[in-house]
Amino acid sequence: MTPAQDVPLALPVVDAALRERLVRGMLTVEERLEAEIRSEADFITEACRHLLHAGGKRFRPMLVLLAAEAGEGINEDVLTAASVVELTHLASLYHDDVMDEADLRRGADSANVRWDNHVAILAGDWLFSKSSELTARLGAEAVRIQAETFSRLVEGQILETREPRPGEDLLDHYLRVVGGKTGSLIATSARYGAMFSGCPPEVVAALTGYGERVGTAFQLSDDILDLGSDSDVSGKTPGTDLREGVPTLPTLMALRSTDPADARLRELLSAPLTDDARHAEALALMRAHPAMGEARRYVLQLANSAIDLLTVVPEGPVKQALVDFAGVIATRTA
Repeated sequence: MTPAQDVPLALPVVDAALRERLVRGMLTVEERLEAEIRSEADFITEACRHLLHAGGKRFRPMLVLLAAEAGEGINEDVLTAASVVELTHLASLYHDDVMDEADLRRGADSANVRWDNHVAILAGDWLFSKSSELTARLGAEAVRIQAETFSRLVEGQILETREPRPGEDLLDHYLRVVGGKTGSLIATSARYGAMFSGCPPEVVAALTGYGERVGTAFQLSDDILDLGSDSDVSGKTPGTDLREGVPTLPTLMALRSTDPADARLRELLSAPLTDDARHAEALALMRAHPAMGEARRYVLQLANSAIDLLTVVPEGPVKQALVDFAGVIATRTA
């Protein structure tokens, strides 16, 4: 078996004993995910394995396990809950790629490109069904929470495809999308871990709020990195969202500007930037714009507000890991 110190974790964990428990838990979750995606239809199994094996941080199941350590520790229900949230996340990615007509996911061909949209949708549906099947083992309360989470996740996906309501601010609309698509499931991840490890209600509530805030902040920090980081640092081509006309925190903050000097930037941001020269100009203008600093401050404030919720969590390596992760989010926007 791979030594615990050689297994990467999605969260910063300094304490050796805690890290050992989390690594062992994640190895068990990986085995269960592999078993749960198997279908009698071989092509569905193959399609599900495609994305499961393509990598990913496994941040959501990791957070389930870490939150459980704030209580009585990792147990059978915690491991099941960790599998539930990752299967739900994987399912959403298949459907997301169909909606976005994406060519790549985690550096590999997306399922809709490798096969077709029908296979990608069926694979996503299969994973959702498996996550629901596992949730049923956790009891009625978990089923209710999963249903509410799924509703928010799908609503976020729907809102992403729709224009804001008349009079609704573009940025407020976008933050609702991020909260639904990303924050909701990460909040449930922390909630499940705390619930199924016997944490008191005030700790469950605090970790749920923490998950919502760090999950939202994590997505928003990606928005900033897309514009502000070089490819050799972030591993992504700078300005990808800009090129595709995808709204992000900094660009929406820039669009709020009424300064006449920003007229050219507002013009460039009004449509996808497929022309290289226009894209380069917009990227340079965005990097120099005060909206970048405003976006960084917003993410820092969100991360700090997540940390503030942890006052009810006992002092120790678990709380420190949660604080450190929020700190990583705040600094990764630089």
